Amino acid sequence: MSQITSLIDGSEKSLLTFLKNLPSVDQVGAESRAAMLATRSIKTSSKATAIDLAIRMVDLTTLEGADTPGKIRSLCAKAVRPDPSDPSVPHVGAICVYNDMVKIARTTLDEIGGSSIPVAAVSTAFPSGRASIEVKKRDTEDAIAAGASEIDMVIDRGAFLSGKLGDVFEEIRVIREICGTRAHLKVILETGELVTYDNVRKASFLAMLAGADFIKTSTGKVAPAATAPVVLVMLEAVRDFFSISGTKVGVKPAGGIRTTKDAIKQLVLVKETAGPEWLTPELFRIGASALLNDLLMQRMKLRNNRYSGANYVTVD
Repeated sequence: MSQITSLIDGSEKSLLTFLKNLPSVDQVGAESRAAMLATRSIKTSSKATAIDLAIRMVDLTTLEGADTPGKIRSLCAKAVRPDPSDPSVPHVGAICVYNDMVKIARTTLDEIGGSSIPVAAVSTAFPSGRASIEVKKRDTEDAIAAGASEIDMVIDRGAFLSGKLGDVFEEIRVIREICGTRAHLKVILETGELVTYDNVRKASFLAMLAGADFIKTSTGKVAPAATAPVVLVMLEAVRDFFSISGTKVGVKPAGGIRTTKDAIKQLVLVKETAGPEWLTPELFRIGASALLNDLLMQRMKLRNNRYSGANYVTVD
């Protein structure tokens, strides 16, 4: 981080100067490259490997007001053994739930052999981010105390769009401090509300400078969510941040990724933009609920050369 810290001295002025001097995003170029990469195909022999990697990258998510303890326990069972008939299927990357469901998820995972699967909690007044810093701090502390080892925080988009970048930076820094070594911090940008690719790039760097372990596209509650050009811009940001700081930051697209084809497109984006080093659950996750079912169906198709029946996978 030495090259970064020589440019950012902790003052808002140095932060704003750094962000102002970031290169602009070529909108046409970003959209054209994302569209081109979306046409890439992979060999059938590589598809099985890609599917298993995608399963390992899934943050299996439920964020509904109607969530119940029973639903969370069922989701945890699916996370540990996505296909009960096939023990070769890997477990998912994480379970992602609201704060009040964290303890249930953590306890269930530990009881059924999923102690290595982290629980991610959506915190800091998810999904709006509209609350006082004291509320956001308590939200984060409660989640970690309940067993969350990953915190998915949302930024205050109103503050960001109003130019209060120092305020946004400070909120992320404070939450990062609370997480400490107990939890990884994923910062949700809600790119659908940021209007421009330049804002996405700026918000990405702002989050990374403040200590994010991951930058995440969206809450899944706002459209558009994880569009290919937006993910491309964020992957370019983590690549460039690594080149000047030596620190690798992960990326998590969330919202709208529902099929195996969608997931493989994401993996191609990662490999061709950030590089193959990011093709690991430690640096790339996919926030999804329905995606896992399609990955399992396609996996069975490769194995048995036929699609399974409608009752093969559970309905989330």
